[in-house]
Amino acid sequence: MNDIISIENITGLIYLIRGKKVMLDRDLAQLYDVETKVFKQAVRRNIERFPEDFMFELSKSEFINWRSQFVTSSRDKMGLRYSPMVFTEQGVAMLSGVLRSKTAIHVNIQIMRAFTKMRQMIFDTDGKFRIVFETLDQLLIIENKPKKKIGFMAKEKQAEYGKRGNRKNERNA
Repeated sequence: MNDIISIENITGLIYLIRGKKVMLDRDLAQLYDVETKVFKQAVRRNIERFPEDFMFELSKSEFINWRSQFVTSSRDKMGLRYSPMVFTEQGVAMLSGVLRSKTAIHVNIQIMRAFTKMRQMIFDTDGKFRIVFETLDQLLIIENKPKKKIGFMAKEKQAEYGKRGNRKNERNA
């Protein structure tokens, strides 16, 4: 089963909606090898297992916005006639108790690995960006320090040139 559904394929099905990483019901149904209608019925029969932070339906405006992103063909709209259910990582984990087939168990394990891999990638990337920002901060501090003047600096007081009083005094002397 691990060879059939790769983690990379699953991560391509994870979207960021409402600031959460989620998967759509139709994608999960396809991975679990069941019809979307059957999948949704199983979830609705066990709705108490899916609080709002585990699963939610897209609002009407989110749904319209989602569909408008796929304007090339009706196939690209992916059969989205009704607002889909979207599942967070915790909701996907809860699905294993609702869908009890061997396929569901194996798919669930792969999906959990995909979420974990995405979390690790974000963590690794965040650490790299932190180093870049720290380096930039250090460069900005260096630029803001006063710079030493280059060249010879006379320590004696400079004569005031161009004043008439000084010329007259020089001629009379």
